[in-house]
Amino acid sequence: MHAGKLVFAQWMDHVPLHTFRRCVAKYPSRYPTLSFSPLDQFLSMAFAQLTYRESLRDIETCLRANSTKLYHLGIRGGIARSTLADANEKRDWRIYQDFALSLIHIARGLYAHDSFAVELDNTVYALDSSTIDLCLSVFPWA
Repeated sequence: MHAGKLVFAQWMDHVPLHTFRRCVAKYPSRYPTLSFSPLDQFLSMAFAQLTYRESLRDIETCLRANSTKLYHLGIRGGIARSTLADANEKRDWRIYQDFALSLIHIARGLYAHDSFAVELDNTVYALDSSTIDLCLSVFPWA
């Protein structure tokens, strides 16, 4: 059996957690975090994004299937659909916005002097191209 670090944990080693903690401290919550910290929420949602989970139920099922590895992934809290839903609803979204902007700032510094295959005159932005399934009965314009 492999005794090394999981790929996700190795990837998370490169994420500046001190910056994340600073973003969390900047926006204190009125709701106590008993067992599901903002870091647990971030790690759960990052894992969900990387493994292409489509819903909270899908995230919960996938993480519970790997429940013996959650600690090694860095997730300390229990995973439940209601816990994820409550965290997504009640936690301040600006935590993750500030963290994403700090990661973008770090990436710009790392790749400022690298040339691309195409020389561009203006700034280029990466956009999320996730597909959103729409129901015709709810969204007739789709």
